[in-house]
Amino acid sequence: MKETYIKELRQINPSNAVLVEGFPGLGLVGKIAIRYLIKQLKAEKFAHLYSPHFPYFVLVNKKGNVRLLRGSFYFWKNESGQNDLILFTGDSQAQTIEGQYEIAGQMLDFAQKYAVKTIVTIGGYRMEAKGKPKVFAAATSHELLDKALQAGAIVSASGSPIVGTAGLILGLARFKNIGALCLLGETRGYLPDPLSARSVLEVLNTIFNFNVDLTALNEEIAKAENMLTRLQKIEEKRALQAEEIRREEDRKTTYIS
Repeated sequence: MKETYIKELRQINPSNAVLVEGFPGLGLVGKIAIRYLIKQLKAEKFAHLYSPHFPYFVLVNKKGNVRLLRGSFYFWKNESGQNDLILFTGDSQAQTIEGQYEIAGQMLDFAQKYAVKTIVTIGGYRMEAKGKPKVFAAATSHELLDKALQAGAIVSASGSPIVGTAGLILGLARFKNIGALCLLGETRGYLPDPLSARSVLEVLNTIFNFNVDLTALNEEIAKAENMLTRLQKIEEKRALQAEEIRREEDRKTTYIS
């Protein structure tokens, strides 16, 4: 494999589709959001994206079978609304600068094939949230940005970079005449953060009126909070042990002198 390519598993016939992308990143916010949408909407997989810029290993399933790392496209037909959905997530981000550009370019070409006029990218914004995580927005047009702000997002700080596919798609979308919006949820970044993903999905829901029920995320949020509590207790215990060791060393030093 010398370059990124997309293998279609079946044909779809979308109407005014919006493509929503969420690769793994800070807090896995994008991936959690996309996987939740796939599950709740019962979206059907219709294509895979393969690239030599993904990490060089394969994944092994419970039966011992292996597969390459990949991205996957899912389709949801919106029978009661204006926009169908194409959802995309993957196993990993590209590991090279060239790969990031190549994958973003391939995704935009694929979006053009299905007459997609709007792409939304989802990711994490490294910041300690105080209460409900905020959602930061950046877009290629004032129209898209205004919709995000009306839905509860705030403008991303001036000069702050949006790294990876989530950012590059916005930069390259202009060349394809596709509108692009990026939604970044506040997250600590070092643990899976379904609470941040829910904040992002609330904004997405409001913008496009998908009416996705988000209550099923509560269980994941509770698990994540329990994990954080356990880690904090472990860290407190380590800090106490380190302090005890320091005091013991100080006593030894005093005794010797």
